[in-house]
Amino acid sequence: MEANDNRPLVLVTGANGQLGKELQQLEANWPAFKFLFLSREDLPIHHFELVRNFFKGCKPAVLINCAAYTAVDKAEQERDLAYQINAEAVGVLAAVCAANECRFIHVSTDYVFDGTATCPYKEEDFTAPQSVYGQTKLEGERQALLVNPNAVIIRTSWVYSSFGKNFVKTIIRLLQDKPQISVVQDQLGSPTYAADLANAILQVASSNTWIPGIYNYSNTGTISWFQFAVEIGKLSGLTTPIKGISTAEYPTPAKRPAWSVLDTTKIVATYGVIIKDWKESLGQCMRELGY
Repeated sequence: MEANDNRPLVLVTGANGQLGKELQQLEANWPAFKFLFLSREDLPIHHFELVRNFFKGCKPAVLINCAAYTAVDKAEQERDLAYQINAEAVGVLAAVCAANECRFIHVSTDYVFDGTATCPYKEEDFTAPQSVYGQTKLEGERQALLVNPNAVIIRTSWVYSSFGKNFVKTIIRLLQDKPQISVVQDQLGSPTYAADLANAILQVASSNTWIPGIYNYSNTGTISWFQFAVEIGKLSGLTTPIKGISTAEYPTPAKRPAWSVLDTTKIVATYGVIIKDWKESLGQCMRELGY
């Protein structure tokens, strides 16, 4: 980054995660910005003094927080650490952004809802997280908006990418290794390709009209994890049989929402974001993975 480069600086925390990596891939497409990508090692967001001091030497125009504690089941045992990263740290980042006139974009989750709905969740719908992960993410939203009403929070669901660990890559590995696999068929949602989400976030970040608040973002279409796995199998050319099972047959320490479909009308209307169908985006990701 050159010293006399006057382009606005976009700071990305959690840069080694799926979303952070996808944002790095898009850097060349957004030449109006200069970017600084910080991994967990570069800037652990739950080390609050480090965060505050970092802003003293660096004046970002936008901070995109992709850092999070995402081990959903492990969070049931590591409540304090999950709370520190997903809630307290988000509040600190939001406050520092408010003090430095920096746009703050934070990524949240469908897990803030209880999953009992039958129509897509709107941003203002009642929240009732059923897991520690969901509780800490919701508290992060609350803390951010409390100290920085100018923040933008983007809730998303079922995120996958050609980077990192995710459902798509896990299914491919299992299809390669096992004679048959079983996948839950009574949890419904909309997958989100992290590359699409990254592009949407940069659209929001660069918008001339900044309208704060909570927004939903996912690809379009409502499917089960089982249907998702079947499509991954089809696109990969792997013919291992896939059996649909119930949530009761696959117990996990953290409760998953049975319904995770998000209504994305608001982000489309406000920021003009174009949302792709989940099948189109999955196809793109599978090509990235060499299928």
